[in-house]
Amino acid sequence: MKRRSREQANEDIIEALLLENYDRYYRLAHSYVHNDDDAADIVQNSAYKAIKNCGSLKQNEFAATWLYRIVLNEIFTFCRQKKTEALDAVQNEPQAMDVYENIDLKRALETLPAEDKMIVELKYFEEMKLEEIASLMQENINTIKSRLYRSIKKLRLRLDA
Repeated sequence: MKRRSREQANEDIIEALLLENYDRYYRLAHSYVHNDDDAADIVQNSAYKAIKNCGSLKQNEFAATWLYRIVLNEIFTFCRQKKTEALDAVQNEPQAMDVYENIDLKRALETLPAEDKMIVELKYFEEMKLEEIASLMQENINTIKSRLYRSIKKLRLRLDA
């Protein structure tokens, strides 16, 4: 029997993670873009990039973190593009519509910087451990803890107002 290449093994791992965690990636994307189609596009683009670049994955035990990072990068790229488009639209049309649902928590989350919002969502909506979040964001765990607690305090103040 032929020995499988490292890239083929990586591709199998990535495909399994994508199938197993599709809903989590979708929810994460949707929490940023608030649109079903856009969230699905982000996950599909992430899946394509992950499979295409699976040869660059050096250690299989970090595959889940590596894949989350790709999804987050796709989300941030999408948000930057939409922000640019929105700014252009606002300049051309003075009455911009509020595209967010009128839900207090969502509005409060939107006031946080993107990285802080991500920490809160990964911790409480995706139920990730702080160590996993620190690894994913390539930050010290104490930095993640500080940002999380500061963000929670901001959210409480915003929701109590």
